[in-house]
Amino acid sequence: MIAEIEAVLEEERPEVVLVQGDTNSVLAGTIAATKMDGIEVGHVEAGLRSFDRNMPEEVNRRLADHAADYLFPPTKTSENQLIAEGLPEEWITVTGNTIVDAVTQNVEIAHERSDVLSELGLEERFGLLTAHRAENVDDCERFLSLLDAVSKTAKQQGLAVVYPIHPRAEKQISEFGIDVPEEIQLVEPQDFLDFLVLEDEAEIVFTDSGGVQEETCILQTPCVTLRDNTERPETVEVGANQIVGIEPSDVATGVREMLKIEPEWENPFGDGTAAQRILDKLGYDQK
Repeated sequence: MIAEIEAVLEEERPEVVLVQGDTNSVLAGTIAATKMDGIEVGHVEAGLRSFDRNMPEEVNRRLADHAADYLFPPTKTSENQLIAEGLPEEWITVTGNTIVDAVTQNVEIAHERSDVLSELGLEERFGLLTAHRAENVDDCERFLSLLDAVSKTAKQQGLAVVYPIHPRAEKQISEFGIDVPEEIQLVEPQDFLDFLVLEDEAEIVFTDSGGVQEETCILQTPCVTLRDNTERPETVEVGANQIVGIEPSDVATGVREMLKIEPEWENPFGDGTAAQRILDKLGYDQK
């Protein structure tokens, strides 16, 4: 990725490269750009920390933050983490998160255009599951426990569960020979608009995704996180999310508690103007 990105940057010669998130491509883009003269790097979603260095994403986000020229944390919590790590305050601009921009701009459009509920036969209460992180799906015993926990909890709550299957998870199900419980309906990965509708209409969301934790928080949909930590602690602080791990009893308790909550929490990730704030800091007019 570094070599191929470098070739594009050599041809295009941008003034600034923006990388967002914590994927391997973010790290590759950061390395490629910082090695070239005359190109600056801005890291969107800077300062997020799970404090679990066994997660590849944690290493990626830390390295990107310390190599970038501009840091765009979504919240004050993320800003404080960057300052605690010794990064200069003048590099840092709190912007909110661009996912708020995307969700608020597209949720009504999604409901107008998407037929995903009827296509998947989701006419009654349902839960939504996403699971793709290496820590969960690359370990057969842990993946089995996760699926067992979700299926048992769904049965207790009288919920169907739809699971848009990530390619990594699908591969591991096949290689491990896992029989997915009948309470969980595997479906193809969904596009953004269809997935927004599923998140918005779900009774509860089970996830190991950081982005989904944010999106459900914005959409006022209760969430439980199938991990032992999170880089989105703000979702827990406002009451939109619980960290439950993958033990069936813990998942069941977390879901039971989240379903009792009236979803009236405040979105901590900004007002939907993150993209404009980033452009303003970089000195670019959005037009």
